[in-house]
This record gives sequence, structure tokens and C-alpha cells, in this order.
Amino acid sequence: VFVHEQHGKNPALPRFGGWWGHDENERFQMRKGFKPMPGAAGWQLSNAQVLACAAHKASLDIFAEATMPALRGKSERLTGFLAYLIERSAKEFTILTPEDKDQRGCQLSIYVSSDGKGLFDYLHRNNVICDWREDNLSATGGGVIRVAPVPLYNTFAEVWQFAQLLEAYSG
Repeated sequence: VFVHEQHGKNPALPRFGGWWGHDENERFQMRKGFKPMPGAAGWQLSNAQVLACAAHKASLDIFAEATMPALRGKSERLTGFLAYLIERSAKEFTILTPEDKDQRGCQLSIYVSSDGKGLFDYLHRNNVICDWREDNLSATGGGVIRVAPVPLYNTFAEVWQFAQLLEAYSG
């Protein structure tokens, strides 16, 4: 969190006051009122909620079971497969993401030179989760579609289906 120094030094400024933001030298004195620590530290809240922590722990258990090396390996293969299919497409797509797998994660940024928003909307209607960034340098209707085959829950079949949707679009 960024807190501008003029706000961090103002104890009268309204804020959500929490245990960790209270002056650490007076925390256990249990006095009435809130005395914030100076700076951004005074904006800290209390401990995380139990239910949020339980969900977080469950997700960490899934990652521990899957193992990061296995996930990274599948990520490299999934994203490589997606890049391969896009590069061999009959359509005009340009992958902006670095080609070197060690310089990227699973996301590919795909530049679409025209009617990109139409393609994005088509993908969305076909249940593809991706996002859209307008091309602010030209007026062709182009832009960037960002897509990420996530190794924990996406499959090679889904990557293939995505590529088939790209090919089928006739906007």
C-alpha cells in the first residue's frame, strides 16, 4: 500500500484502524482510542479473517500437492502449444510476449490488427476468459487479447479449442 507521507503523518485523518497499525509501544496497554504508528504502518489492519485464511490454506495445499516444478513444466508445454497453434494460424496474429519460455509465464499477449474487439467479444461469448487492451496507436480496431492457459486447471484440449475458435471467427 502506498500512503503519501503527508497522510501518514496525520493521525487525525480518518482510517480503518487495526491492531497492527496501532502504536506498537502502546498496543498492550489497551487504552481507549487509536494511536496510529507513523507512515504507512499506521494504516495496517488486524489479523486476516479465519475463513479467508482457511481458503488460502486450502489453495496452498493444492499447489503443494501439484508441486511447482510440475506446474511450471506443464505451463511451458501448454503455453508453447498455444504459441505453436497461433503462429501456424491462417489469421494475422502477432504474439507480443517473449518467445523464450524463461522470460514469460503462461500468459500470451496476442496482437490483432483489426476487429480485435469483435474477436474478443466472440471469445467471451464462447466462454473464453481473456482480456482486451485497445491499440492506442492506430485506428484500425486492433488491440491485444491477453490469454493465459493456467497449468493447474487448463488442459491441452482447451488450448486446442481456443485455437479452433480463433480460426472460426469471421468478424
